[in-house]
Amino acid sequence: MPQDDRPFGKKSQGTRDVTSRDDSRAQILDPARARRFIERNTTLMAPPLVPEIRLRLASEAHDIWLKTEEELEALGLPPPFWAFAWAGGQALARFILDHREWVEKRRVVDFASGSGLVALAAALGGASEVTAVDIDRFASTAFALNRPLNPGAAATIAFCTEDIVGQEISADVLLVGDVFYDREMAAAITPWFEALAAKGVVVLVGDPGRSYLPRDRLSHLATYGVPGSRALEDQEIKRTRVWRWHAEP
Repeated sequence: MPQDDRPFGKKSQGTRDVTSRDDSRAQILDPARARRFIERNTTLMAPPLVPEIRLRLASEAHDIWLKTEEELEALGLPPPFWAFAWAGGQALARFILDHREWVEKRRVVDFASGSGLVALAAALGGASEVTAVDIDRFASTAFALNRPLNPGAAATIAFCTEDIVGQEISADVLLVGDVFYDREMAAAITPWFEALAAKGVVVLVGDPGRSYLPRDRLSHLATYGVPGSRALEDQEIKRTRVWRWHAEP
């Protein structure tokens, strides 16, 4: 088994580190500079599996990845996960919109939200309140640009940049799109998901077959073929599943 399943074969600096971060460097990020960078390097589009939602996304995967690494290297911030509609997030968003009973009139947290795709789907699906969570401050700016593009979903969503792993959450549902690509990430979040599920939180996971997905803890809900790019994934149509985390008896 490979050591990790990160897109583009990125090294450790390319992961969304949920266990620690250097906030002193992260605070340097200028939101205006981030906004200009995002506007220059993304295009308004709808993810193929979720045409109801509009986002600012990168059309040339490798180019923006390299540009962002150059921009952010001095700040120690991660590469632009927020610039892509990953297969796991698309499948989870599609599932929510097709099966609104999972989120309707419920409090929802979208963990590692990135562009905010899944959070926006939850709001469109009738959630009573939605919190999008991502420690990447570029993601916060990207979401601020994406939110007004979807007026039917925007009113109920807040954005949080705190590291919430291991904490209790004031939510009925936790949505998780495509986070099991890294061994350390999986080790940090698996016991947290387990604890939340044991307390009655519904944990839904969208995943395209990443290496560290703990399938023995999951119940299958749906499967989608997600159109994509070989620059991001190893297939043009990525077979992606939505799962429910079940608490151990």
